[in-house]
Amino acid sequence: MTSTSTNKPAWAGEDWLSRLVNQLIATPLLYRLMKQQARRVLIKTAEKNGVPWRDRVAELDTEELRGSLARITNPNLTYPDYYQVPFHAYDAGNLCWLAALEAEPATQSMALRVWKGESLTSESAQQRLRHSFLEAIAPHLPQTMQNVLDVGCSIGISTEFLHQYLQTRQSQPIETVGLDLSPHMLAVAQQRDQTQQISQWVHGNAEATDFPDNSFDVISLQFVLHELPRQATSAIFREMRRILRPGGLLAIVDNNPKSDVIQNLPPALFVLMKSTEPWSDDYYTFNVEEALNQAGLQHIETIPTDPRHRTLIARQVD
Repeated sequence: MTSTSTNKPAWAGEDWLSRLVNQLIATPLLYRLMKQQARRVLIKTAEKNGVPWRDRVAELDTEELRGSLARITNPNLTYPDYYQVPFHAYDAGNLCWLAALEAEPATQSMALRVWKGESLTSESAQQRLRHSFLEAIAPHLPQTMQNVLDVGCSIGISTEFLHQYLQTRQSQPIETVGLDLSPHMLAVAQQRDQTQQISQWVHGNAEATDFPDNSFDVISLQFVLHELPRQATSAIFREMRRILRPGGLLAIVDNNPKSDVIQNLPPALFVLMKSTEPWSDDYYTFNVEEALNQAGLQHIETIPTDPRHRTLIARQVD
């Protein structure tokens, strides 16, 4: 797997191409059209590969699910401003039922798009996506793990893969927690977790959790950073340092700015992507490794783990 020497794609940051794309997105009519098209691309990819997008949404959408929202919602939580803007083609971002109900087929579609040139089932693409990350962090895991946190867990797909993988590495039970800002996503996560393998689904803000100091041996942030402005990322890193145990591991997987695929996205695709990811410029021009070190964590390494993504590994050294 190769990557270019350029630090960011030309369509991000202050380059003329990026400014042009941002001007297009700022046009209300064009923005609506781009947003609709981005969603169509995901649905088409899913259904072309046997993922029953509409059927799965209808199956998940029950009165029981909707009734669980009040129980899982933290009434004391204040949503950050950056979380209350449209993204992922939803006007309410992740704070709506449609985003939560469509998250599973959308996640399957995204995994399929990582290996567009290969004939993969949605299940095998998802397995490959998740395990490329898990195998990258394996050499750095603590010898024993009691408590694990998945930050920005969405509907819990990342949480389940993480928990199951780590549990195979030791006989002692692991307590895994999923944390997310969207109660809608957490309601779906809880419904999907029929065997209750995850200890707790927590509605909270990763910038300021209610967890005590030194609570976790492993924390993951899977496909979260590109959805954040840089000041939020830095605040989350400081909080992760606080709640990690000494020697604990912070593992991150996200889009790789140096990836040849990301660098060379066709104009139609990067325009669509930027229309649904409002913090793209911040992410692709942000030095994540430096931010980890500034937060008091020790950045260990950054590894390209598939054609589109990289894994970053850091440790709590106090």
